[in-house]
Amino acid sequence: MDIQHRHIEVFRAVMAAGSVTAAASLLHTSQPTLSRDLARLEQLLGYPLFERERGRLKPTARARTLFDEVERSFQGLGRVIERAQALGRDDDAELTVLCLPALSHALLPRALAALLTDHAGARVDITPAEPPLLDAWMSEQRFDLGLAEQATPLPGVRIEPVLEADEVAVLPAAHPLAARERLALADFTGQDFISLAADDPYRREIDARFEAEGVSRRLRVQTHSAVAVCELVRAGLGLAIVNPLTAQACAGHGLVVRHLAMSIPYRVSALLPLHRPAQPLAARLVSALRSCAPPPASSRSA
Repeated sequence: MDIQHRHIEVFRAVMAAGSVTAAASLLHTSQPTLSRDLARLEQLLGYPLFERERGRLKPTARARTLFDEVERSFQGLGRVIERAQALGRDDDAELTVLCLPALSHALLPRALAALLTDHAGARVDITPAEPPLLDAWMSEQRFDLGLAEQATPLPGVRIEPVLEADEVAVLPAAHPLAARERLALADFTGQDFISLAADDPYRREIDARFEAEGVSRRLRVQTHSAVAVCELVRAGLGLAIVNPLTAQACAGHGLVVRHLAMSIPYRVSALLPLHRPAQPLAARLVSALRSCAPPPASSRSA
C-alpha cells in the first residue's frame, strides 16, 4: 500500500472543510488535483470514504472512524512539536538538586526565586542530605547538581566554588556581648556555648581555634543542624559560631549576628556530575547562587 502523507492531508482537509472546493482552498491547490488525490486514497484503501450525492460528499462510517484516528495522531504530533520547542527554551525542564539541609534553608531559596523568574515552566526537585550520603550519591551521578561545604575531591564529580565568607557569632539580643560589633575568641571565656556535632568539620576547626587560644567554654548542648543551633541560642541557652548564611536567615526576633575578630573561612561548592547528561539549568542555578550570596560576615541586629 502506497498511501502517502499528502493523501492523509487531503482526506483531513475534506473532512474538516466539508467539501472538495473548500478543502482545495484550504490546501492552496486546485479542485481537480484534490479530487484525484482523494480518489487515489480510496483506491489504495480498497473502500470508499465518501458517498457522492448531488455533487456533495457524505463521509461513510469508515471515514469518520479514520478521521478520529487521524485527529488523534495530529494532536499527538502537535504535542511532540510543542515539547521539542519547549526543550529548546528550557521550559518544562526538571533540575534535580542534592544539597546540605542548611543550604536548602538559607541560600537556595533566593537563588531559585531568581532562576524560576526567568524559567517559569521549569521544575526543581531538592533533596537534602549530609555526607557521606551526599558524596556517594553525587559520585553515582544521581543528581544534576550538588551543593556542599568544604567539598573534597569526589570520583566523577567536578567541583566549582560558589562562595567564600566568614563564620559569624550568634547571640541572644539581650546578652551583654551583643553590644559589641566584633567578638574575639577570648570574649567567649566561661560562656555557655552551643556546638555543632562532634563530627562536623567546622566544629573541629572552631574547637581547635579556641584550644590554640587557651579559651575555655561551657559546652552544654550540641546538634547537627546550624538552624537548631540558632534556635537554641535564641532561647538563651548559650552563644555559638555558625555559617553566615544560616545566621542571616535566622537573625531577628531575639537573635543577633556579630563579626568575629578573626577569620574562620566558610565555603560553599557546587558539585557537577561528569558522567550525567548536563542540564543547562544547573549552570544557571550556580550563577544565581553566586549572585544571591551575601557579603562576608555581615552583621544584623534584632
